[in-house]
Parts: sequence; C-alpha cells; structure tokens
Amino acid sequence: MKKLAIFDLDGTLLDTIADLAASTNYALSACGYPTHETDAYRFFVGNGINKLFERALPKPERNEGNVLKIRSLFVPYYNIHNADLSRPYPGITEVLEKLQQNGIKLAVASNKYQEATYKLIKQYFPDIDFIEIFGQREGVPVKPDPSVIFEIMEKAGAGKEETIYIGDSCVDMQTGINAGVTTVGVSWGFRPRTELESYHPQYIADRTEELLDYIR
Repeated sequence: MKKLAIFDLDGTLLDTIADLAASTNYALSACGYPTHETDAYRFFVGNGINKLFERALPKPERNEGNVLKIRSLFVPYYNIHNADLSRPYPGITEVLEKLQQNGIKLAVASNKYQEATYKLIKQYFPDIDFIEIFGQREGVPVKPDPSVIFEIMEKAGAGKEETIYIGDSCVDMQTGINAGVTTVGVSWGFRPRTELESYHPQYIADRTEELLDYIR
C-alpha cells in the first residue's frame, strides 16, 4: 500500500474547464481579442495560467505584455466565478474519504495559481485533511518540474516507492516520471486517453473507484 497520494486538481479532482474558459474569454473579449469554444481550453490548460493566456491569444499577440494584461483581468474575475460551473468528478469525493479512512496521506499539486487552488479544494472537499495544498507559487517551478512533489514527500515523510501521483495530462505524466514515483493517468479529465498512454504511466484509471485499487 502507498503511504502518500498526490493529486492534480483541474481535470483530476474537479471539472473546472467551463469556468476557466469563461474567465479567459471574458479577459480576451475585454481586450478586443477573439474568444474560443470551451473544448479548446482542454488543450490550453495544464502549464500554469500565463501559458494558458499565451495559447489563447492570437499568435501575433503572444508577448509578455499581453499575457500580463489578460492576467490582470482574468484573476479578479476568476476569483469570483471559479466555482460557478466547476464540480468534483463523480465518485472522487468518496475515493478521497476512503483513502483518508485507510490512513493514506493526501495532497494536491496543481499548476493553477495558489489562491484559486486553495479556495477550490477547501470549498469542494472540506472534510478531507490534505497535508499540503499547493498551486503555482512564486519561486517554485511549475510542473512537470518535480520540485513540488519532492516538497510534499518530505512533509509526508514518504519515499518514492511509497508515493503515487495522479493526473489527467501529459504534464502530469511527465511530472510523475521526473519525480520517479508511481504515476496514474485518469481518462475522465481534459486530455484524451491516447495522450496518457504515450507516456506509459504505471496505471490508467477510467473510473474513479479504480484509484483505490492502484493506491492499495
């Protein structure tokens, strides 16, 4: 049995794509840029919000100044609207509860900015005692750099063989590989199953309850 289970947030614990799309489209529209269909955002997210804005901007407009302009509009809007349509994936709360009951230490490692990561986890999983809730923080490299995984492992007192990392994208699969821990892809998230398969994680879960078997 594993000692520590670390989860990605967007596309793994919560389906947040509609609120991310709406908030980015709000900022793009306010600046006179074209917007995108919600499904397009499944391939924009995953590497932090600055990279999200870069991908959402028209190619000729992709520069640091425009990214920061979009960010300045997105963040206050998203802070208000980040739970309008976002919801936990069916069964994920029950999985977390069972893992907690079985003594597995739980943590979150997301590339979403820290304020929103913490707010959403506390709102949707108030009864889960995560040992750490980490989003993107100043001075800490974003995933797939494994620094955040190592930081959580140190806090938990868990070695690589005792740790499992769960996510829905190529970024998450590479994070697990870089950290040298057991890695699980989840097919209910934002990216296609074929993307997960190309990284050869130890497991791919198609249903939330399968996570219990992989972690045990």
